[in-house]
Amino acid sequence: MKRIVLTFMCAAMVFSGCGNMSQTGKGTLIGSGAGAAVGAGLGALIGKDGKGAAIGAAIGTAVGAGAGAIIGKKMDKKAEELAALENAQIETVEDSNGLEAIKVTFNSGILFDTNKAELKQASKNELSQFASKMSDLQDTDITIYGHTDNTGSDAVNERLSNERAQSVANYLKNCGIASSRMTTEGKSYSMPVADNSTKEGRAQNRRVEIYITANQKMIEAAENGTLE
Repeated sequence: MKRIVLTFMCAAMVFSGCGNMSQTGKGTLIGSGAGAAVGAGLGALIGKDGKGAAIGAAIGTAVGAGAGAIIGKKMDKKAEELAALENAQIETVEDSNGLEAIKVTFNSGILFDTNKAELKQASKNELSQFASKMSDLQDTDITIYGHTDNTGSDAVNERLSNERAQSVANYLKNCGIASSRMTTEGKSYSMPVADNSTKEGRAQNRRVEIYITANQKMIEAAENGTLE
């Protein structure tokens, strides 16, 4: 059993203090925080080139600190539950509304064979567990990004990254997650998290990321004080 560390970098507006806590679990849980303390926001977190798309549909009005704290608590609880996933890295990040969101990263070696977009059986088991753990958090949007390394042509990597993201979405739909909640996009090798000149770095860059963000209904419930 691995030791899981959750570290909050908290905005003063949302939280009264910051701290660390640890738990036991199988996944990797790394909290990178909610609120202004995250700085440049999610775009900078998901791409070193600063071109990361904002996650979560912007609602057009600022979300109050109280509602943000309620949503943050909800997301923290779910992130801890998702940490039990065997082959996923779980992080808390910030969405386009400045609210806490969850990022789940699967190494593509767990999900797919080389240059393939068909899910392995082991990955189906993992995604089934993910869908099951999400069954009690319906008022969220799910964005799925496929990423590749820089081996091969632009066209091949663009196609492969899109197909892998869609394969994950299709399977999650079969597991009960509504397709209306999910958005997919292939990022090719435009957002590396490691050095593509090394074998180890390329392996890290081949991944699928799933972002879980509060939708309009959850935000309204938090502001109305009805979010449980």
